[in-house]
Amino acid sequence: MDPLFTILRSVRDPREENARHALSDILFIALAATLCGAKTCVEIAAFGQGNQETLTEWIDLPHGAPSHDTFSRVFRLLDPLELERALVAFMRALREGLGLPAPAGVVALDAKSLRRGYERGRAHVPPLMISLWEGQTRLALAAGRVRMNESDDALDLLRSLDLKGCTLTADALHCHPAMAEAVVAAKADYVLTLKRNNAPLRQAAEQAFAAKGKPARFEACETGHGRAERRVAEVVALSPRHPARARLPGLQAFGRIQAERGPAGAPPQTATRYFALSRRLTPERLLDTARQHWSIENQCHWVLDVVFREDEARSRKDHAPENLAVIRRIAHGLLSAHPVKDTIAGKIRRAMWSKDFFLSLFTHMR
Repeated sequence: MDPLFTILRSVRDPREENARHALSDILFIALAATLCGAKTCVEIAAFGQGNQETLTEWIDLPHGAPSHDTFSRVFRLLDPLELERALVAFMRALREGLGLPAPAGVVALDAKSLRRGYERGRAHVPPLMISLWEGQTRLALAAGRVRMNESDDALDLLRSLDLKGCTLTADALHCHPAMAEAVVAAKADYVLTLKRNNAPLRQAAEQAFAAKGKPARFEACETGHGRAERRVAEVVALSPRHPARARLPGLQAFGRIQAERGPAGAPPQTATRYFALSRRLTPERLLDTARQHWSIENQCHWVLDVVFREDEARSRKDHAPENLAVIRRIAHGLLSAHPVKDTIAGKIRRAMWSKDFFLSLFTHMR
């Protein structure tokens, strides 16, 4: 656990010097409790009090386990940028322990709301957490709260990482020149969704496909769970003098995916999505990239909501919502990296029941 404690001790303590409990100890107890299923500061404190003897094997608790008020106060005061940097360092150490190379595949950029983490009277603007997620390893790379607006904060998060050789995917909100320029400057590629909010570029994509006639295409069909789905991916390369290339730095091609989905034997629902590409992908690669993007929803956001109950979390004061959200993402990374074949919920139960399994969650860190 030494690498973990080194990272936790690097987090700057916002409290006075006479604080009774070390910040790194509070953060470790919060992480350990989250790994064992705790979801609130009250439950984290109860975990610490119930496992105080075991916890003293790794940390000093001369004043006993912290109270829930202590946990609540610390997470309200703690600078979220400190914990966000700790998350990046933690994920880097975890990847090194797993023997994983630097990210080189699809990296998905997406935001998730903390639906009940709003201040009183501001239910219409809950906090947003934006994340960078590697589709191949299904591990988070970084996360942070949206402070000003999602687009600008996404750019700041992007610049905090080395994404050379990666392919960034994002929804239509991020299909703008500043994002494209940042991705190209990072020596990465992008696959950005095109919608009506970028009407000139969307219109250029539609016209490019209409003019091409029969572009290169790839078709995939799937059946299961009582429904059938058919996807057709197509790519059109742009000439060096195509006017659309002046609208988005690095633009090389447009992609299109047409999907049909519905119950077997019933009329399907259809949808068409367009993409701006900084590299001419094969239609098969475009389809695979688009599918990998959705792993951030299925493997990260869904787990955070259903298993960690993030949408139900009522911590809402000051910096508490985003700080506790970062703790959940660290726990999610540890649980996802463990090789035992079980669900995240199953691994949480194992960590709660078995001290040996709990310790094995940290063996990948160096």
